[in-house]
Amino acid sequence: MSALRAAALAGPSRFLIEPIVRAALHEDLGRRGDVTSEAVVPADARMRGQIAAREPGTLAGIQAARLAFELVDPSVSLEIVAADGAFFEPGDAVLRMEGPARSILTAERVALNLLCHLSGIATATADLVAVAKAHGKADIVCTRKTTPGLRNLEKHAVKAGGGGNHRYGLDDAILIKDNHIAVAGSVSEAMKRAKAYAGHMLMIEVEVDTLEQLEEAMAHRPGAVLLDNMSPELLAEAVRIVDGRAITEASGSMTKETIGPVSAAGVDLISVGWLTHSAPIVDLGLDEIG
Repeated sequence: MSALRAAALAGPSRFLIEPIVRAALHEDLGRRGDVTSEAVVPADARMRGQIAAREPGTLAGIQAARLAFELVDPSVSLEIVAADGAFFEPGDAVLRMEGPARSILTAERVALNLLCHLSGIATATADLVAVAKAHGKADIVCTRKTTPGLRNLEKHAVKAGGGGNHRYGLDDAILIKDNHIAVAGSVSEAMKRAKAYAGHMLMIEVEVDTLEQLEEAMAHRPGAVLLDNMSPELLAEAVRIVDGRAITEASGSMTKETIGPVSAAGVDLISVGWLTHSAPIVDLGLDEIG
């Protein structure tokens, strides 16, 4: 694994992850804490356990899961068995822990919620990446269609699955979409205004629905063009028109079935919104071990 790939899979820093995990624990613990564990589990009871896969998938969120246990009780001993980006089979352990039973049971659900959700995103991304690369050169990227509050973790999960990230927020780059064009009056007018506003460090991408709009946009030298809801045939023609003068990105209702022909059209990127808002979870669970 390259150093750059390893750095990407390390994920967001603890400074960024901790508020998310802490908020999830506050939501689960409520006003009184884990009353079930306090009522049923002796205060001095200890436990050894592991989080293991129930189905195959690609791992993401291991640091967030670890942090859930650590924030509940720093005395819990934790061993990360698999790193984000790793493929796992049913029965494979990804995290082991030992310590006070009450603490482990209290943190269990938050850790699993994050791990199952983020691994689901990574797994779905890995599936799409494999299809795209089997048919062309396109990279799979996510969008801003993320769960409020979880954007950093969800975008990291896409990277763990071999994909890439589009904008993190509205302040990353200028992306002129159809409604911006409608308000500005035309693609040309929107591009002129964007060029006048942006400095040399700010990327400008423009969304187009037709080849005519694409020709209009290319006259203003955008950094990237978002080719929205075009057929593979139109995408291939759009790639020919752009001729390497801008990054080409395809979007619009992308599925595992449609990714192949879209990648074969020669685009650089394929953006997929459902990866972060609708990918199914991957089932992992916590088991006590002897």
